[in-house]
Amino acid sequence: MHKSALLLLPLLLSGCTVAVKYGDVLHSRLAENPRCNPAQNDDAAVAGKDHFIVTSRLPDCRGDVILLTNHRADRVRFGRFAPPQKIKPAKGDAQMRVPLAFQPEDAWWDSLHDAANLRNGRVLIYVHGYRETLPTTARDAVQIGAMSNFDGPIIHYSWPSQGNLLSYAVDETNMYWDQRNFRNFLTKLARTEWVKEIILVSHSLGARLVIPAVEYVDRTSINADSSNISNIILASPDVDREDFERDIAEEVLAARRVNNDRRVTVYASLKDRALAVSRAVHGYPRLGSPYCFNPFEAQELKAKGLPQRCFATKTKYQTEPAKTGFTIIDTTDVSGGGAGHSDYLRSFAVCKDFAAVVNGARSTEDRVATKDAHVFTLRAPVKPTKEDIAFMCKRLPD
Repeated sequence: MHKSALLLLPLLLSGCTVAVKYGDVLHSRLAENPRCNPAQNDDAAVAGKDHFIVTSRLPDCRGDVILLTNHRADRVRFGRFAPPQKIKPAKGDAQMRVPLAFQPEDAWWDSLHDAANLRNGRVLIYVHGYRETLPTTARDAVQIGAMSNFDGPIIHYSWPSQGNLLSYAVDETNMYWDQRNFRNFLTKLARTEWVKEIILVSHSLGARLVIPAVEYVDRTSINADSSNISNIILASPDVDREDFERDIAEEVLAARRVNNDRRVTVYASLKDRALAVSRAVHGYPRLGSPYCFNPFEAQELKAKGLPQRCFATKTKYQTEPAKTGFTIIDTTDVSGGGAGHSDYLRSFAVCKDFAAVVNGARSTEDRVATKDAHVFTLRAPVKPTKEDIAFMCKRLPD
């Protein structure tokens, strides 16, 4: 894995020189069509679009289908979408398109209110990671809902990732630029009286939007304790592990919040090649990869006959809370293949566990205890077929 990281490093670093091109059309023209900025709700336009979206991407409303570009928008927009569809144009190859319609913000919140009230106020937010486009992330959001059979509205938060292997630095820059947008949205959602439970799911770089936003909501909640942000799931988080260990106890997993049912679940894999590259770039291990940065710690584990895997430590309290607030699921041995960066969507065992966690489970029958009380591996199923994996993960076509 280390060699793979070194081989990819020159490519990734070369992404630092990849310029984001403005394009040959004024950005104001891309979004000038009223469909990009509706003054009134269009019931016909949102009909059949059951998923919610909040986006800081610049839209392109010139054609019959609304597209989201990889550029930053001047404001956050609210809309609805349906699962991606494969469209065959008159010329060229088939392309995935996402049926999308924007709504006035007030109408969007009214629609979310209606959907949440039907499901006891439960809401799920999905925040994607690096190298993504709307078709890929919309597909993932729909998959998450299908495999967990989530019984509330799903909100997909889409920020301006470039969808390009060599644009990691651009994505990281846009992610930091978007932190204020996301925290403002999460703050409003968390302070909305009819929202009783928020499940936050982030992948990869998206964790660096989610964690600071939750910290901000916690810090600024005066009359409420932001306890409706109860279930935080970080899949392959591209977060500095030591930074997470040092700071997480101050707000996100404070004892009073853990006792109020706040918990964080991390899915991590030593086979995650994307996070191996991120470690090489940033110089320190990532939360989503149990890499032993300290070679002496690795040697000690080896001498004891234990796997050489090192994880974020459990939060320490003066008085331990009554509940468990932090859990790591080591998916190394049941990785779904590929880059090992999306096991929660590709591995039979991980999909099963992830779906249970989305629905509030604190433990599952397939978890295997390790030397660390907060770390578990997953019992591998007997050689699941592609059909088995597709069924368990409810995987949609690429």
